[in-house]
Amino acid sequence: MARAAHDYARVDRHVPVTRRAETANPYSPVMILLSLLALLGVLLYAQFLLNPSNRGDLLPYALVIVAETILIAHALLAMWTILSGRRSPRDFAFFDAQRSMFDPAANEAAGITDRPEQWPLRIHGREVSIDVFITVYGEELSKIEATAKAAMVMTGKHRTWILDDGRSDEVKALATKLGCSYLRRLSNNGAKAGNINHALSIAKGDYFCVFDADFVPKEDFLVETVPFFVDDHVAFVQTPQTYGNLINLVSRGAGYMQAVFYRFIQPGRNHFNAAFCVGTNVIFRRAAINDVGGIHTDSKSEDVWTSLMLHERGWKSIYIPETLAVGDAPETIEAYTKQQLRWATGGFEILLTHNPLSLRRKLTLDQRFMVTATHYLTGIAPGLLLLVPPLEIFFDLRPVNLHIDVTTWLLYYAGFYLLQIVLAFYTLGSFRWEVLMLAAVSFPIYLKALFNAFAGTEQKWHVTGSKTRAESPFNFLIPQVLVFVFLALTSLVAIWRDLDNSQLTLATAWNVTNTFVLGAFMVVAVKESWRIKHPRLELQGRRSETWAEPERRLTTVVVPPALESTLGIPHGPHHPALTDEPAAVDVTNDVSAPRRAAEKEVVRA
Repeated sequence: MARAAHDYARVDRHVPVTRRAETANPYSPVMILLSLLALLGVLLYAQFLLNPSNRGDLLPYALVIVAETILIAHALLAMWTILSGRRSPRDFAFFDAQRSMFDPAANEAAGITDRPEQWPLRIHGREVSIDVFITVYGEELSKIEATAKAAMVMTGKHRTWILDDGRSDEVKALATKLGCSYLRRLSNNGAKAGNINHALSIAKGDYFCVFDADFVPKEDFLVETVPFFVDDHVAFVQTPQTYGNLINLVSRGAGYMQAVFYRFIQPGRNHFNAAFCVGTNVIFRRAAINDVGGIHTDSKSEDVWTSLMLHERGWKSIYIPETLAVGDAPETIEAYTKQQLRWATGGFEILLTHNPLSLRRKLTLDQRFMVTATHYLTGIAPGLLLLVPPLEIFFDLRPVNLHIDVTTWLLYYAGFYLLQIVLAFYTLGSFRWEVLMLAAVSFPIYLKALFNAFAGTEQKWHVTGSKTRAESPFNFLIPQVLVFVFLALTSLVAIWRDLDNSQLTLATAWNVTNTFVLGAFMVVAVKESWRIKHPRLELQGRRSETWAEPERRLTTVVVPPALESTLGIPHGPHHPALTDEPAAVDVTNDVSAPRRAAEKEVVRA
């Protein structure tokens, strides 16, 4: 009873104390000032480049103009979005709905006050049903288990499903052991979107959550998201992708690359009703998805496409910048490459086949500009800029005329780039060079994605947390290796030329810097390749690091079956197996009140 009173008190306070620090307003006066200064730097640099008197030779000038126009346009859009995101999506209606979503008296009468996962959820005074989908496609069994266990004990009555597109008997056995529902299909048509749509043909909840198999939800996910549906126009509530495996350069770079987006860009989009779904850590209104014919299946970026269709139909989206689930960022170059290739191909598909700027799209002006159809063009821009220094070194072609001295060029250049870095430094809390490195070397990925979108090449689905053995990173870095060799040779030529002329040029410094960045990434690839070839030595190294940590004693208390009823632990299935489904469906016994953990672990430092 004491626990129940604590849980009811926690819900009534709206925002748990442990999260208030996390969700403190990030829009401090310093951050706003830096954003305005960065905006000014963007405008001054744009004016400098577009000034006809500063124009140099046609080819390098055209490369700079194309690349910098893309970067400047998106920087302006980012500044506008960041400065628009101060308003919280929570209003009086949300807090009122959160206060009344549970009925303590009814729960006490039903004898479930100590089982928050069985508390019925109410919207507008009516009990609503919720399905929780965990999409699985070959992930490690331990990751699936951790996510399923966390999902089953979320506060609020719900039914947890494992949607297994990997058709694994081990995963089916796991679902049976945990007491959650299990679904598999005869085919993988439509990939993840098809998997969810198949589940929606069987599960009939008013709302449904989607979690990737490696994203572990927090206990109060439903408490913090469901009250938004008191607004009948809300189609989905999205929460951030937060990563807990920032253990190497690739995972840190990939994770931090998303940090500004989830902390500042998405809240700004929310202001314009233009926030979009990111595929996991999200809850949908089933009626809204039915209105657009289900999750979009004709693209591997089904999340963005579905969001776009919902906005075109007049539905509202909500984004809350709070960590309510923690998952995995790609840890290898292979995983990062495949992830970015899939995302970018989907973005370019929108640009080429469903351009949101078209007047035929039923979107507001703000929504048209907020759709990320052109975002991945910014990933191609660094590749264009890499060509500028070699043009001067080999052909004496310059992007600006000879009357512009280096100091003037650097002043405007720094006004744009350095202020962007300072802003990123402030918003992330520290300078993340991993992000700059990945951004500088990823242009071949986005070029390939653009080609795939033009050619209509089908992208194979790749799971971030796949248990299959990684391939050599150099299988995915052939363009980067060739560019690195070219830049290294160019740097040698440039240095020899400058020594001969007794004068260091900007082109040499620029090219050497580019060579260093790509070279550092080659070092990362070599280390990763070594780890793949020597997994046992890598595992021993990790174990040594683990043993070097402070000792932690683990006490496991196993509750015997005979004591389960005495302790109030639900036992056995409460619903019969679903036997009337088509042959393509394999459903385990469902437990509406998920079995409380029979094994309780107490970890003492």
